[in-house]
Amino acid sequence: MTPDQLITFAAVAECLNVSRAADALHLSQPAVSGQLKLLQEEMGEPLYQRDGRGVRLTPAGQQLAVYAARLRDTWREAQAFRDALRGLERGTLRIGASTTPASYLLPYLLADFHRRYPEVSLETMSGNTADVVGLLGSLDIALIEGPVGMDLSLDTTAHEWHEDEVVAIAPRGHALLSADGQPTAAGEARVTLAALGAFPLVLREAGSGVRQAVERAFARAGVPMRVALEVAGVEGVKEAVRAGMGVGFVSAMSMRHEDGALAQLSLAPEPLTRRFSILVPHAGAASRVARRFLELCLAGEATG
Repeated sequence: MTPDQLITFAAVAECLNVSRAADALHLSQPAVSGQLKLLQEEMGEPLYQRDGRGVRLTPAGQQLAVYAARLRDTWREAQAFRDALRGLERGTLRIGASTTPASYLLPYLLADFHRRYPEVSLETMSGNTADVVGLLGSLDIALIEGPVGMDLSLDTTAHEWHEDEVVAIAPRGHALLSADGQPTAAGEARVTLAALGAFPLVLREAGSGVRQAVERAFARAGVPMRVALEVAGVEGVKEAVRAGMGVGFVSAMSMRHEDGALAQLSLAPEPLTRRFSILVPHAGAASRVARRFLELCLAGEATG
């Protein structure tokens, strides 16, 4: 039994999925599977079982996961201490970001950070909000949309960050728009949830921050949703709307560089806004590079 095997097992225990654990560790799936096989042989007990597309820990695996997580956290604390001693001349910053901040905010932050600290190696991981939260144990900092869950570890701190608006999108010529295909009030088109409820809707996949915000808004308004399609990713929603599958919902930031085929409409009577959050796992032992990146994020709004 080696420290690497236990650290790998800690990632699998958190993700409950070998492929996601491999992504988080920047290893190939066969490499992770090989380490798990050796660890199980050493322990003499099965540590996990296949469960659909993921895995389920056995009782022995659940007990070992506690020790593995402690070792992993101690290892990360030692790395953070090392980086603090070295300063910012070297080091690695592991950043996770959910879909919207990953696409429309993170690239500008990374460019700014790289100009300031060119010797720091930057590693990024992205997915929907649920995916990124599930990978927190392998990250230095994470940018997420949607509400911060109550099941975060005690050593994770959350910082309110960027404000974002979720808008409805429809093809030019849709019944929600005027006859000439332009928004009903040029530049400030608005639509009620009741009006949207009359049309088929295109939603992001489960775990998406945009989807969570939209579902809560419809529930508060007491308006039923006619879901025609669930699709992964912002571009998937846009393409489905262009294809005529229904009205979609995206971050207003994702419409900044649109070609005009889609119209965006703010929700009425009030725009649907939300706050992004920055999560810092292992906050008590956060590396200096993580603290500097947090300061950069909080110092001002990213633009593009």
